[in-house]
Amino acid sequence: MEQKSLRVLDTNKTFFSKITSTITKILIPTRVGINSMMISIKRNNLLKAYTNYISAVEEDDIENKESFLKKYEDMYSLYLQAIDKYIIDSVYKKVKNGTASNFEKEALSKYYFVVSLKEKQYIEYKYKKQEYLLKVDYESVTNIKKESVIEKYNSFYVSKMDSLYKGLLKNYSIQLADNFTSKVEETDNIYNKIFNTLESYIADILPIKLRLDKNNEYKKILEDYDKYESLLVGKLDSRDKIKRQMLLIGISRYLFTHSLPLIAAEQCYIKLIKDVRNLIVKADTKARRDRTFKLLIELIEDYNIKLLSTKVYWDKPEEREEYKKFWNKYNEIIKIEDKKEQEKQKEILFLKNDLKKLRKSKNNYNNIIKIFKEKLVELGAIKQIKNSYKTTVGNYKKIVA
Repeated sequence: MEQKSLRVLDTNKTFFSKITSTITKILIPTRVGINSMMISIKRNNLLKAYTNYISAVEEDDIENKESFLKKYEDMYSLYLQAIDKYIIDSVYKKVKNGTASNFEKEALSKYYFVVSLKEKQYIEYKYKKQEYLLKVDYESVTNIKKESVIEKYNSFYVSKMDSLYKGLLKNYSIQLADNFTSKVEETDNIYNKIFNTLESYIADILPIKLRLDKNNEYKKILEDYDKYESLLVGKLDSRDKIKRQMLLIGISRYLFTHSLPLIAAEQCYIKLIKDVRNLIVKADTKARRDRTFKLLIELIEDYNIKLLSTKVYWDKPEEREEYKKFWNKYNEIIKIEDKKEQEKQKEILFLKNDLKKLRKSKNNYNNIIKIFKEKLVELGAIKQIKNSYKTTVGNYKKIVA
């Protein structure tokens, strides 16, 4: 935190004027200085309490664990109050007086957005407020020169942030289940909250965890994490954004297995597949349509391999049997040595499987069904039969699946 104090400037630098200047800085600090000092004190107390609690847990010290936990929770509450007071006493007044930087204006705007959640979404507010306050102080901690302090704080920070993000995702998953039959706009808003939460975690928290990871616990997600980072460079189109969201859901299956349960993750995948189908229908050139088809195939494979293959409970037994047949065909295809032929057969399998689902749906998917059939004809998977008869309208062609 930026620390400032009132200073007495005197051109006559006598012994007494220097003493006066020093005393003034000590006795009449600004509220910013006081709040910064209080945050520092509360932070140090918190880290001591956290270290004691973690040691008690690791040593299975049953006798002291509960008392250390209570002390840690109390210190955490006082620490957040100190950061909250800093925002109200200093950042708010700077904005009000017109002396705030753009960063401070944005910080206050985010603060009031979080506070506005209190009346309508209290559980979300509870987690978002803590997340916000911790992020406010994190930058000042990273500027501390003592590596030991930074290491201790990082340990506390990722631990607490893990619990906050898990709480947020669990809350959104419950909302998604409760609002499944609600308006499209409402469910889309929940999907966006899930994706934004995952994106925030992977951008801000995961890099810290990777630095602290001495046992390579996260090696399973490094490939997807690298792909995700590569999509942060340059201007992103709709396909790139969907691919990024696909990677986020894939990574979440490892990081948030219980907080974002399989049923919620499945709904996210299905939502992305629908979005890609819409892009295919709207594509105005063959080149764009082909690129979007490539994303659809990648997305369907991700959905089937990373999610459905781990699904234990199925609402309908016939869907499980249908998936078993699909899985057996998929395993046969990935044994094909010719990579081009393998990719072609996978594309055919995925499109045919998706086509079955579209035909069973009560919604009108005629446009995408027509495009899927044309693509399967192009791949040589189905034949196009020309009718020999004519009508007043003209010749008709029939595609047989």
